[in-house]
Parts: sequence; C-alpha cells; structure tokens
Amino acid sequence: MEDKLAVSTRREEDALGVRFIPDDTAYGIQTVRAVENFSISGRTIADIEGFVPAIIIIKQAAAKANSRAGELDPAIAEAIMTAASEQLANVVVGSYPVDIYHGGGGTAANMNVNEVLANRASEILTGRKGPYPVHPNTHVNMSQSTNDVIPAAMKMAVGAELGSLRAALGHLVDALTEKERVFASTVKLARTCLQDALPITFGQQFSGYRSALERQLRDLCVLETSCLGLPLGATAVGTGFGASAGYRQFVFEDLCALTGKNYHAEENLFDALQNADHWIRVSGGLKAIAITLSKLSSDLRLMSSGPRAGLAEITLPAVQPGSSIMPGKVNPVMPEMMMQVAFRVVGNDATVTRAAEGELDLNVWESIILEAVSESIRLMHRAVPLFVSGCVAGIEVNDARGHADASGSIALSAALAAIYGYSAASAVAKHAATRGISVSLAAVEYGLMNQTDADALFADVSVFANAELSERSIAEFRKAASLTSPPQP
Repeated sequence: MEDKLAVSTRREEDALGVRFIPDDTAYGIQTVRAVENFSISGRTIADIEGFVPAIIIIKQAAAKANSRAGELDPAIAEAIMTAASEQLANVVVGSYPVDIYHGGGGTAANMNVNEVLANRASEILTGRKGPYPVHPNTHVNMSQSTNDVIPAAMKMAVGAELGSLRAALGHLVDALTEKERVFASTVKLARTCLQDALPITFGQQFSGYRSALERQLRDLCVLETSCLGLPLGATAVGTGFGASAGYRQFVFEDLCALTGKNYHAEENLFDALQNADHWIRVSGGLKAIAITLSKLSSDLRLMSSGPRAGLAEITLPAVQPGSSIMPGKVNPVMPEMMMQVAFRVVGNDATVTRAAEGELDLNVWESIILEAVSESIRLMHRAVPLFVSGCVAGIEVNDARGHADASGSIALSAALAAIYGYSAASAVAKHAATRGISVSLAAVEYGLMNQTDADALFADVSVFANAELSERSIAEFRKAASLTSPPQP
C-alpha cells in the first residue's frame, strides 16, 4: 500500500498561515479552507448551472482587458486565457468543491476559480502547479473583487438559464395552442367558486392557460435582458478603485466578444452592489410562472376527477398504475409532480425575498439567492417537458359529459334574465333547482315560455359561449317577449 506521507505536496501560504497541498490538486489554500469550513448542502458551486463557467469567462475577459490596458504581462495574460479556455472545454466538478452555502459574499467561490486558473496558468508557463509565477489574487483577480465578479457571474448564469426555461415553456404553449384548436367547438360547463356557471368551450378554457403563459414568456424576455447589465469595474464598494479606465472599457468589449452577448456596465455601480431587488423581480417572475403551472395542473386534476364519481370532463394519459391496492386506479401524477415543483419555487421566492435585504454597501447573501433562483429555474426547466409529453399533449375531452353538464346548468337562467328580467329568471331557477329539472323545462312549467321557444333558446347551449351568437339570440327573444306579458313571480 502506498505510503500517504510520500504523496508529493506543494507549500501554499495565505494570511492565516501555511498549508501543504497535494501537487495534483487543482485548487489552492483558500479553497481548502472553504471546504473545511463549509460542508453543508452537498451541492457545490459547480452544481449551479453555468455559474463556474461564467466566472471563468469573466477571468478570461479580465486577463485580456488587463493586458490591453498595459496592466498585466502579456505572457501571464495569455497563460490565464489558455487555462480558462481549457476549463470551459471541460469543467471538472471536483476542481470546484466549495459548498454553495458559504459566507463572505462569494469570496470562496471567486478564489476557487482564481486558484484553479492560477495553478494551471503557472503549469503552462513553468511545468508545475502553484501560485507562482501566476498568482490567484495578483494576476487572475487583477482589477476585480469578489464583490463585482460574483454578482456579474450570477446574472450571466441566470440569464442563460432563463433562456432555456423560456424555450421549455414555449413547447408547453405550443401544446396548449394545439388543444385550444382541437377543442375549439367542444362545449363544457364553466365553474366559478367551484359551482356551475355558464357554458364555455374547452378551447376557450385552454386559451386562458395559453395566454397566461405567453404573457409570462414576454416577461421572461425582459428579465433575461435585465441580466445583461453587470457590475464589473465596481470592484469592492462601487468606486472602481483598483480597476483602470482602460480595463473598465476593455473588459466589456472582450466579454461581449467571448460570449456574443451585449453585456454592459450597470448604470450605478453603488446600487448594483448594495441592492438585490433585481433578484426579487427574477424570482417573482419565476413564482408567477410556477403559480400558473400549478393552477393549470390543479384544474386538470379537477376536470379529470372520477372517472365515475367526479367531473370526468377530460381524460389524462395513463402513465403509471395509481394504487398498490386498488386495481385499475390511475392517478394524475404528472400534474401532481408539476404542482410540487411549483410549491418549491414559491418557497425559494420567500428565501430570495429575505436574502435580498442585505445591508450597507454590499449584499452578502448572493450564494443563497443564486441557489434558490437557479433551483427554481432548473426544476421548472426539467419538469415542464415531462408535463407536456406525459400529460398535456395527450389530454382528451369527454364530449358527452361536457355537453350534458352545460345543458343542465341552472346558470342558464342568465339567458332568461337577459330577456325577461332578473326576478322572473330567479323564480324559474328556483323552480328548476327545487324540482331537479332543466332551466328549459322549468321555464315552460313556470309559464314563462312555451315549449317551442324554450327548445329554440336552449337547443344549442354552445351559443352561450359565443358573444356574437348569444347577443343575436337574446335580441330576438327580447323582441318577441316585448309583445307579451310574462307572468310575475
């Protein structure tokens, strides 16, 4: 067995002392301390989609900008940029072990990347790892601080994630649009306060879901654009101390060239470091989407309930058996999955709201903000395609049940109210409820209409789901009613 004491190490020193680190370790002394201090969640900065790559790209752009500004030796800059390119091509998770739950406003995350790039850049120049000739603070972190790098990387990572979520939601909108088209003429009973209301079509109901998500897609585009403003050049407190004018100009030029995105400096760098209301807006937008998805899912559960003792208006795809004891039972598992994701997003929004408060000149809670926002996006991004393929795309309607419910609704008395007045219609509705008969039959028994007129008014209840057709029908009956005097209740 190999003697552990014989493992080759390198000596590294920071403000707190000296550590001997195995030569094959990609990171350095400050990362080692962070790993020892923060063993919390089992999730590291490398587990946050796009976060480590965003920091690496910032370091790559910074090296180029500092070289152009005459601040950084071109050979060292080239080594850092080469190291960054290698890391971007293959982000080794084990090289970034800092737990996402760590203090210091993200210092451990920033230094983790600084150390990995410095060690690799030194290796490129000399053949061995270590902080010299490339130092993680002096060279890789030149013209930067954790305070401007981390919030910038957060916005870059989340902006990309929002784009992915937008694409997933676009597929859901497409699926709902198709159902809206297919179900355009299929009538059903609307329900308000979980009670019978007027007829609508399944297509109209699905158009509501589709429209809400389209609006939220537009909101996502606004949020995605808002992530293009970065606080790079603010350094520690917003004054720009430590970053030259050349760097502040070149870093955005180089970052845009590397990413193809129109990144630009925040309008007020003090605001950018102090305040995190941007993340409240992002998280709030995600919560709005989650609530819409939860409402849709809940509606699908209600409409598919039964199938013999519930609403049974629709049938959802059967994707798995629903009971370990009741054969034949099938549960709405995909909507239930979607609702649980929504609950988590709402909880994450509460976390972001609290963490966004910050204090004085820097918000130091950005790690938990990033974790919460990123998880919300990740969960919905993964869940929505499953929800589409395993549920929405396969929804079928029960035409007969929908028509029967719509035709039997006492709320159809609203048509009588429009023709004969509320009092007369109310009496007919009460008569129908007491006798357990249709509004059409109750209107005849009550003497408000003859059978022929009642049949004509209520023969096709889908008319009441069309404003133009119902207005025309009501107008005709109003004209006829004006020639007679209906009985008073």
